[in-house]
Amino acid sequence: MANKRFAVGCLAVVLVVLLLGAVYVTGVYNSLIGLDQKVQAQWGQVENQYQRRADLVPNLVETVKGAAAFERDTFTAVTEARAKVGQVQVAPGQLTPEALSRFQQAQDGLSSALSRLLVVVEKYPELKATEAFKELQAQLEGTENRISTERMRFNEAAQAFNTRRNRFPAVLIAGFFGEKFRDKAFFKAQPGAETPPQVKF
Repeated sequence: MANKRFAVGCLAVVLVVLLLGAVYVTGVYNSLIGLDQKVQAQWGQVENQYQRRADLVPNLVETVKGAAAFERDTFTAVTEARAKVGQVQVAPGQLTPEALSRFQQAQDGLSSALSRLLVVVEKYPELKATEAFKELQAQLEGTENRISTERMRFNEAAQAFNTRRNRFPAVLIAGFFGEKFRDKAFFKAQPGAETPPQVKF
């Protein structure tokens, strides 16, 4: 009889330990899911702001074209860079360093083309004085600020996910689920970003 009670007691302890382990694993899994969802939502905000910038480009080009019709190479470069931006899409579940790098290269190409376009505008003071250009310039500046903010928030969400994912024993649980919980990539500053650009309007 004593052996039976001892066996039942051991079984009860094992069941309690297994139940507590299952509750813990479920808690870690759910917290990783929540953090992953925050990263994906923030990625959507980053894409929204980049899309807003891309949507401003045709209006900006058309406004400048009227005053600087012979600057065709610049307009072509901007148009091609905008097209490349549209071709590089990164799904929220595929935020690898390689995918984010390709995305950022396309966005940097558009930024560079827009910078050349704004240099062209410097040659046309009458264009800079038009209300249409001033409005587009203000919208573009605002969008660039929002892009910077959303990238920062994305990096914060990715850091929170990666920190939770890589802590022990969560790293074991994340590893068990494989690709579902891989580390999230970060936006990084471009080489030379520590030197502020000289922009005059």
